[in-house]
Amino acid sequence: MMRGDITKRVSALIVIRVVIVTLLLDSFHIFRIGYERISHPEELSYFIAFLYLLTIVYALIIKWTKQRINFTVFAYIQIIIDILAEAVLIFITGGIESIFAFMFPLSILSAAIVLNRRACFVIASFSSVLYAGLLGLQLYGIAQLPADPFITAKDYFYKSFAYISAFFLVAFLSGYLSETLHRATKSLQERDTVLSDLKAFSKYIIDSMPSGVFTTDLNRCISTFNTSASEITGFDRQAVIGKKPVEVFPFLEDCNVPLDRIEGEIYNREGKPFPVGMRLSTLKDSSGDPIGMIGIFQDLTELKTMEAEVKRKEQWAFIGELSASIAHELRNPLASLKASVEMLREKKVSGESADHLMSIALSEMDRLNGIITDFLLYARPQELQVENFDLHHSLRNVITLMQNSSTERVHVSSPSELEESLYIKGDSRKLQQVFWNLGLNAVDAVSDGGEVEIYTEKKENFVEITFKDSGAGISKEDIGKVFYPFFTTKEKGTGLGLSTAQKIAEEHDGKVVVESGVECGGTSFKVLLPFNNN
Repeated sequence: MMRGDITKRVSALIVIRVVIVTLLLDSFHIFRIGYERISHPEELSYFIAFLYLLTIVYALIIKWTKQRINFTVFAYIQIIIDILAEAVLIFITGGIESIFAFMFPLSILSAAIVLNRRACFVIASFSSVLYAGLLGLQLYGIAQLPADPFITAKDYFYKSFAYISAFFLVAFLSGYLSETLHRATKSLQERDTVLSDLKAFSKYIIDSMPSGVFTTDLNRCISTFNTSASEITGFDRQAVIGKKPVEVFPFLEDCNVPLDRIEGEIYNREGKPFPVGMRLSTLKDSSGDPIGMIGIFQDLTELKTMEAEVKRKEQWAFIGELSASIAHELRNPLASLKASVEMLREKKVSGESADHLMSIALSEMDRLNGIITDFLLYARPQELQVENFDLHHSLRNVITLMQNSSTERVHVSSPSELEESLYIKGDSRKLQQVFWNLGLNAVDAVSDGGEVEIYTEKKENFVEITFKDSGAGISKEDIGKVFYPFFTTKEKGTGLGLSTAQKIAEEHDGKVVVESGVECGGTSFKVLLPFNNN
């Protein structure tokens, strides 16, 4: 038993003793019940005063020698003195006819509560010896006590046996209950210790996390706010406990739980906004029932700065690659143009040869103009003219143009669903340019007898337009470059068709994806555009 526990129990024993003395003995003394059996009534007053004095002595001992005293021994001494006092009380109140014999079991019960099971039987044995001895002294006339002349020796033996049996029965029951209580108390203390250690460990882990963490109760009031959360937000932990999360994170106003990821701004102590990223989850107990929510967040200032730096470097790298591609595309027609002009200037050719050179020069000039026009369209896109339009109608127009412009024997097919109307929001002119570019690429990718298939498929929140050809496919080395400006595997062409198509799709919050493989044959370009069934 822990020292603190037995100290409390010994102190409680002193208080209980005062209560019993006050209630029982004082009431007996006041109401004079059974006074005729007391030969010297004044002895009872002395006895009561002695018990009060003894209680004061016990209290002073605890106060003055609290750190040095052995409380187990002290408890034994108190209970043994109580037993002796009870024997004296029984003696002066009539012996066998005393109404205070029931106080022995109270001391046995005290031993069970304050000490342990073994102490119960020790005190029960001591009580039995005293009580039996007291009745024996009265029976054989050694102790001159007033008694009923009709009480026989048989009554003495019977009463001794009955009370001694009661003493040991009380010792057994109270000892058993005490042992059970002690085990339960010890188990609870161990569980409390484990729980306290676990809570301390969990708090240490949460406070050691670099991310901010907060939890709420079922009323959506903040109940936990770790150290990192205080450092990131600038709010003192105690200042936010009990507040609503939206008071600290205004961007959570209309958010529902769970929330995989959300970004927003909060204000630091200086009133400057900074970005944070947060994830919200439902907090559940061991039974799986919700008990609140948990939010984990990070300061994104550094990340956003790094992202901006990376984006800036990517832009400069892209500008460098684009400049090199433009220079390469312009150099070839300029070289041809220069050679033709020089030969014409030096008059090294005449007649049909001169006309041919002039045609070459004009053709290269047209080519230069086409490159510049395509590049300007890519680099400076016009504002979208958004409207509701029939997607299938636009695709049917593109298919008709493809069939009329294809000089090779290429079969362009589409399912019957394209005959029905399918309305989406977007710039119909620009999207038709996307479809035209992808359609021409598909036709160019197949040889005589090849097939190009165009179809649409409605998904949950977008529509997918597929241009599938039966050509040789795109190599693994080239498939990652097809959307780069000026990248092309054709002998003719600027290499801006697919990059322009991707840019237009992105302007519509969509994208163009490609699936291809030389080993499986064929290529599919898919345009994904937002779509609302309503």
